[in-house]
Amino acid sequence: MTALRNGLTAEEYDRQSRTGKPEEGRWSMSEQLLAGISDGIRELQYILVIANSDGKGRKPRRPEPIRRPGVAPKAQREQMSEVAAERLFQLINGGAA
Repeated sequence: MTALRNGLTAEEYDRQSRTGKPEEGRWSMSEQLLAGISDGIRELQYILVIANSDGKGRKPRRPEPIRRPGVAPKAQREQMSEVAAERLFQLINGGAA
Protein backbone atom coordinates (compact mmCIF):
# COMPACT_ATOMS: atom_id res chain seq x y z
CA MET A 1 0.00 0.00 0.00
CA THR A 2 2.80 2.41 0.81
CA ALA A 3 4.37 1.88 -2.63
CA LEU A 4 1.03 2.65 -4.29
CA ARG A 5 0.59 5.77 -2.21
CA ASN A 6 4.15 6.93 -2.88
CA GLY A 7 3.57 6.54 -6.64
CA LEU A 8 0.75 9.10 -6.69
CA THR A 9 1.30 12.64 -7.90
CA ALA A 10 0.47 15.50 -5.54
CA GLU A 11 -2.82 16.17 -7.38
CA GLU A 12 -3.85 12.49 -7.30
CA TYR A 13 -2.97 12.25 -3.63
CA ASP A 14 -4.99 15.37 -2.84
CA ARG A 15 -8.01 14.12 -4.81
CA GLN A 16 -7.77 10.71 -3.11
CA SER A 17 -7.65 12.32 0.34
CA ARG A 18 -10.85 14.29 -0.41
CA THR A 19 -12.82 11.61 -2.25
CA GLY A 20 -11.40 8.39 -0.82
CA LYS A 21 -13.78 5.80 0.59
CA PRO A 22 -12.24 4.05 3.60
CA GLU A 23 -15.39 1.96 4.00
CA GLU A 24 -14.41 0.12 0.81
CA GLY A 25 -10.90 -0.77 2.01
CA ARG A 26 -9.63 -3.49 4.32
CA TRP A 27 -8.40 -2.84 7.85
CA SER A 28 -6.43 -5.04 10.18
CA MET A 29 -7.56 -5.69 13.74
CA SER A 30 -5.00 -3.12 14.96
CA GLU A 31 -6.50 -0.43 12.75
CA GLN A 32 -10.02 -1.31 13.93
CA LEU A 33 -8.92 -1.08 17.58
CA LEU A 34 -7.09 2.20 16.99
CA ALA A 35 -10.21 3.68 15.35
CA GLY A 36 -12.28 2.54 18.35
CA ILE A 37 -9.86 4.13 20.80
CA SER A 38 -9.79 7.35 18.78
CA ASP A 39 -13.60 7.46 18.68
CA GLY A 40 -13.73 6.87 22.45
CA ILE A 41 -11.30 9.71 23.17
CA ARG A 42 -13.20 12.12 20.90
CA GLU A 43 -16.49 11.14 22.60
CA LEU A 44 -14.96 11.72 26.05
CA GLN A 45 -13.70 15.15 24.95
CA TYR A 46 -17.20 16.02 23.76
CA ILE A 47 -18.75 14.88 27.07
CA LEU A 48 -16.15 16.86 29.03
CA VAL A 49 -16.93 20.05 27.11
CA ILE A 50 -20.71 19.57 27.50
CA ALA A 51 -20.45 18.75 31.21
CA ASN A 52 -18.30 21.80 31.97
CA SER A 53 -20.17 24.34 29.87
CA ASP A 54 -22.59 26.80 31.44
CA GLY A 55 -25.27 26.11 28.81
CA LYS A 56 -24.86 29.50 27.19
CA GLY A 57 -23.53 29.87 23.70
CA ARG A 58 -23.24 27.39 20.89
CA LYS A 59 -23.37 23.70 21.73
CA PRO A 60 -20.65 21.65 20.00
CA ARG A 61 -21.68 18.89 17.61
CA ARG A 62 -21.23 15.27 18.67
CA PRO A 63 -18.13 13.85 16.92
CA GLU A 64 -18.65 11.54 13.95
CA PRO A 65 -17.01 8.12 14.31
CA ILE A 66 -14.13 7.27 12.00
CA ARG A 67 -15.48 5.56 8.89
CA ARG A 68 -14.72 1.86 8.88
CA PRO A 69 -14.56 -0.69 6.05
CA GLY A 70 -17.93 -2.17 5.18
CA VAL A 71 -19.89 0.64 6.86
CA ALA A 72 -21.50 3.25 4.65
CA PRO A 73 -21.24 6.89 5.77
CA LYS A 74 -24.16 8.26 7.73
CA ALA A 75 -26.73 9.92 5.46
CA GLN A 76 -27.36 13.61 5.98
CA ARG A 77 -30.91 14.66 6.80
CA GLU A 78 -32.55 17.13 4.49
CA GLN A 79 -33.60 20.48 5.93
CA MET A 80 -37.32 21.05 6.36
CA SER A 81 -38.80 23.58 3.96
CA GLU A 82 -40.50 26.73 5.23
CA VAL A 83 -43.90 25.48 4.04
CA ALA A 84 -43.47 22.15 5.82
CA ALA A 85 -42.25 23.88 8.98
CA GLU A 86 -45.27 26.19 8.99
CA ARG A 87 -47.66 23.27 8.48
CA LEU A 88 -46.00 21.32 11.32
CA PHE A 89 -46.28 24.39 13.57
CA GLN A 90 -50.01 24.63 12.79
CA LEU A 91 -50.55 20.94 13.51
CA ILE A 92 -48.70 21.11 16.81
CA ASN A 93 -50.71 24.13 17.91
CA GLY A 94 -54.11 22.58 17.19
CA GLY A 95 -54.66 23.78 13.65
CA ALA A 96 -55.43 20.34 12.21
CA ALA A 97 -59.19 20.97 11.98
